Amino acid sequence: MTITESGSSSAASSDPTAVRPFTVEIPQADVDDMYRRVRETRLPERETVGDASQGVQLDVIEELAKRWGDGHDWRDVEARLNALPQFVTEIDGLDIHFIHVRSPHEDALPMIVTHGWPGSIIEQLKIVGPLTDPTAHGASASDAFHLVIPSLPGHGFSGKPEATGWDPIRIAKAWVELMDRLGYDRYVAQGGDWGNAVTEQMALLKPAGLVGIHTNMAATIPDAIQTALENHEPAPADLSSEERYAWDQLAFFYAHGLAYAQEMGNRPQTLYALADSPVGLAAWMLDHDARSYDLIARVFAGASEGLTVDDVLDNVSLYWLTNTAVSSARLYWESKLAFFAPKGVTLPTAVSVFPDEIYAAPRSWATEAYPNLIHFNRLDRGGHFAAWEQPDLFSQEMRAAFRSLR
Repeated sequence: MTITESGSSSAASSDPTAVRPFTVEIPQADVDDMYRRVRETRLPERETVGDASQGVQLDVIEELAKRWGDGHDWRDVEARLNALPQFVTEIDGLDIHFIHVRSPHEDALPMIVTHGWPGSIIEQLKIVGPLTDPTAHGASASDAFHLVIPSLPGHGFSGKPEATGWDPIRIAKAWVELMDRLGYDRYVAQGGDWGNAVTEQMALLKPAGLVGIHTNMAATIPDAIQTALENHEPAPADLSSEERYAWDQLAFFYAHGLAYAQEMGNRPQTLYALADSPVGLAAWMLDHDARSYDLIARVFAGASEGLTVDDVLDNVSLYWLTNTAVSSARLYWESKLAFFAPKGVTLPTAVSVFPDEIYAAPRSWATEAYPNLIHFNRLDRGGHFAAWEQPDLFSQEMRAAFRSLR
């Protein structure tokens, strides 16, 4: 990978904490090698069941490899990334890459948006226009945002930590420094998946400039519910319909969906195969959660909904070409946080619930987890990759979520 810095003075270049513009230009040999490896993939035999209970199905992977090896255009992805202002700056000894798009509306509210795994900055590309230039997308100038979209350490174009310690708490401190460095003295933060973990830790730091947060993957599970799930107990009899829906989702996830997280949390360095096979990496990333996989399987079978084939291939290609399969997995090893447990966030908090998320947080749990809940809405469609799958709904939620804080 080649990162080409541009527009920086010699003084700025000698200061690693300077905010340095850059573009991305992956060597053609690396791109060619990726497509060659895809075309030469050695596949196993078909699964012995008629569903996805043994994992990512052969039909999906065969179609993925066909479309990736013969029809995907990495240079198009690169052009879309390089059409946006991108920067890198060193924070706490590590280079942090980020997209920074200022709205044409000067009174816009600054917002830092953090992706998760197996996502990347690719997740947020569809929301840049609607949020920074709302008048061009049928919304009001009063709902405009300045956007900062960083790549998590070990992900994408950010640096790869060479020592331990880069957990969500340390990343949150780096994000606060980043917003300070960009001159934002009043801003909000948003995230889902690891992005939520980082965003909640930012809220717990209570930096002077942070006035509120939004999550599309809220951490709200009460202790009693978590204990019952871990002990494989039956659902409590007094659950509401919303709470029972969340319970059923969580019980399924804990029984069938945690294998990837357990492996990355315990043995991330063992995943050498992900750095050696693009299709192997793709299969690992597709098997994140059942409903996202079902959507992606439908897309590769020809359906038109949410994500596209190219969306999926763009994101996996970014992981492959930056060789970040293992470095991104280490975040699971680093974090010691109880992922879905309330953290005691008292800052103004907005929650958007997409029905096909790993679990759809009930209002009752969200109210307890976030005593300063300023917005709560249940959407009728969308899942784990909300900004990527449903950018229009996601953008509407951002406008509504933070309207009271402007």
